Amino acid sequence: MAAVDLRSVVAGLMPQLKDDLARLVAIPSVSAPGYAEESRPALLAAYEEVVALLRDAGVGKLGSLELPDTAPVITGEIPAPEGAPTVLLYSHYDVVPVGDESKWKSPPFEATERDGAIYGRGTADTKSNILMHVGALRAWEGRPPVGIKVVIEGMEEVGSVFTTFPPSRPDLFAADAMVIGDMGSVRPGIPTLTVALRGMAMVTLEVRTLGGPKHSGQFGGAAPDALIALLHALASLHDANGDVAVEGLRREKWTGASYTDDEFRELAEVAPGVPFFGTGGLGERIWSGPAITVTGIDVLPVDKAVNAVVPYARAKVSLRVHPEQHPGDAQAALVRHLEELRPFGVEITVHVAETGRGFAAETSGPAYDAARAALASAWGSEPVVIATGGSIPLVSAMQEAVPGAEMLLLGTTDGFANIHAPNERVMVDEFEKAVLSEAEFFQRYAEAR
Repeated sequence: MAAVDLRSVVAGLMPQLKDDLARLVAIPSVSAPGYAEESRPALLAAYEEVVALLRDAGVGKLGSLELPDTAPVITGEIPAPEGAPTVLLYSHYDVVPVGDESKWKSPPFEATERDGAIYGRGTADTKSNILMHVGALRAWEGRPPVGIKVVIEGMEEVGSVFTTFPPSRPDLFAADAMVIGDMGSVRPGIPTLTVALRGMAMVTLEVRTLGGPKHSGQFGGAAPDALIALLHALASLHDANGDVAVEGLRREKWTGASYTDDEFRELAEVAPGVPFFGTGGLGERIWSGPAITVTGIDVLPVDKAVNAVVPYARAKVSLRVHPEQHPGDAQAALVRHLEELRPFGVEITVHVAETGRGFAAETSGPAYDAARAALASAWGSEPVVIATGGSIPLVSAMQEAVPGAEMLLLGTTDGFANIHAPNERVMVDEFEKAVLSEAEFFQRYAEAR
């Protein structure tokens, strides 16, 4: 089937794919930690709907991984034609809560099409990406020129044991390439491959200086204030420009595409007149360099403040790590920095917490060549590469399980899709082009091998 035929076939599939997306969006498959009982009916309904969609698209050998305390993971397979490579297709069927429903312009669990977009929770993150896989398989009438493995999980948004499971059973995930359908374009109309993810490391620091709170009038000025010492420690993590000031953290220039300053200001909802942190290129600051954020601090709220010297203070710090730096090494560098401080002579106690590996793709293989060509054909322009500041632990786990597989992070969404926020949406044009590009990728990758 020629590429021009695929374009017309996919265009003909779109009405049904939009109907399928509407049915999926109508299922409020909000995941909850530990596979909480109240979350199960909707998650299982979404599971059953996705299984039916995959079966209709020609996926045989459908099954599930039943792991502890997590929604079932859908698996499936289409055997490869002789000599053809195998492609693993990943996505997830759970979504995050809707938040403040009053901020939605249409019901969050009702797919609503307006102005070229489909609105609803999960439209972009990431039920349309499930339909990207389904649509690409339908375009080939369930007989693609490559072998297919399918892995669709149901608790990606809250974490599950599946996040770390693949290395324990690498045989289940063996493939020549993997398409991680949980990404999309940097902006609408720009075909995009995500080639790196920052890692992460968490620490908690605490300061104890007094046996209990003491009257600030009687003791303030000499009694060591734990909160003041803690704030000095936190302030040392950045320099006067807002750049991270911890030695030993990797930072490099970003050479791919990025947001413009105006786009980033809009996406981050930076208040008017407030400058960005740091120096250098925007991609370097948010993707190929470290970031440190104070995510929590124990302190009395202003409304309950008392005139007392604080005896104990604690804060949690999130460190985002260069994609190729080991998070344990980065965490150790942060711990060294904090433990060596001793503001006013006060000791800082640091407790290490969770870490997550980053990801950097090897982009010189035949799957990447095929993907670049397919994206260029579908969108009509050359694809760009970006990174993501957040970590996706599953990607690293898949890479560990099948180190020889090429990892392609792409999809239907875009940087302005409002994922995890009110009025989440997927652009219909991006949805269609993503389906077409994946269908074309199967053909081009088979021919490349």
